[in-house]
Amino acid sequence: MLNTRFTELVGCSIPIQQAGMGGLANPQLAAAVASAGAQGMVSVAGLPTDLLAGILDNLRKETSGVFGCNFLIPFVGEEHREAVAVAASRSRVIDFFWGEPDSSLVQIVHSGGALACWQVGSKTEAVKAAEAGCDLIVAQGIEAGGHIRGRIGLLALLSEVLEAVEVPVIAAGGIGSGRAMAAALATGASAVRIGTRFAAAAEAGAHPVYVKALIKAAPEDTVYTEAFGANWPNAPHRVLRSSLEAAQAFPDDIVGVATNIYTNQKRPIRRFDAFAATALFTGHVEAMPHWAGESVVGVKRLQPAAEIIRELSGEAEDLLRRWC
Repeated sequence: MLNTRFTELVGCSIPIQQAGMGGLANPQLAAAVASAGAQGMVSVAGLPTDLLAGILDNLRKETSGVFGCNFLIPFVGEEHREAVAVAASRSRVIDFFWGEPDSSLVQIVHSGGALACWQVGSKTEAVKAAEAGCDLIVAQGIEAGGHIRGRIGLLALLSEVLEAVEVPVIAAGGIGSGRAMAAALATGASAVRIGTRFAAAAEAGAHPVYVKALIKAAPEDTVYTEAFGANWPNAPHRVLRSSLEAAQAFPDDIVGVATNIYTNQKRPIRRFDAFAATALFTGHVEAMPHWAGESVVGVKRLQPAAEIIRELSGEAEDLLRRWC
């Protein structure tokens, strides 16, 4: 197997970390990823602490594997620090994104017995994350899908970050094949973070319109933009160009209705809102953001998460054995 500093520290057998992907990073996907030997992730920002505790307790009953929780810093106020503590007491990794590394949050994570992970887009942020006490750092290149912290390509970013910090570094952005995974590990990353491929995992529950668009797309069909920022401004992201063009051409302010996967509460989706379209969404899904990285070429069909992990890790292991 591909034993790395990541697998040794986190306790899983495969150096793959599932990305936080909004409503797609649900307990079903996290359980499937964890049970397959990688590290699953649940997006939990904004959830009440009692609901969060129940979700994670149930998730632990579903898998004996390793999972974590993803928090988006713009949506983590003082009132959410208790939620971070609850998550840290029930999961192995607490992952933070989109904000300056915060040592007080890291301390909460460590007090709960979990590892602190921070996703960064620059060498400067990586150094700050290490200084804040993070156990893991995700280096995200501009090739990534969804919201993007990085401003340069992944390999260039890894070269800078790996020389600057001592903690294990996870490579993110444009990794959708075993060859890309092997290249990142050969460069010195301890693991890879996978988002776009898992968006087309059966357990993610993405809307069929979104999945179909991913299957048809090539890397050049993605676009780096800030357009889908109605509820999260000034946050660059990568989507399929077709969804951006559909949203730009849509004549009304409301494109559909979103149903919360945990509470079943419904809310209108405004044109250019930043939500991941699950199968529970209704309306003009083609005009909602189709988050996709340049790794979208690896999406060939809807697959079980375990099958995706076997493909990636199997090819990567074979290539690394041949290269070395």
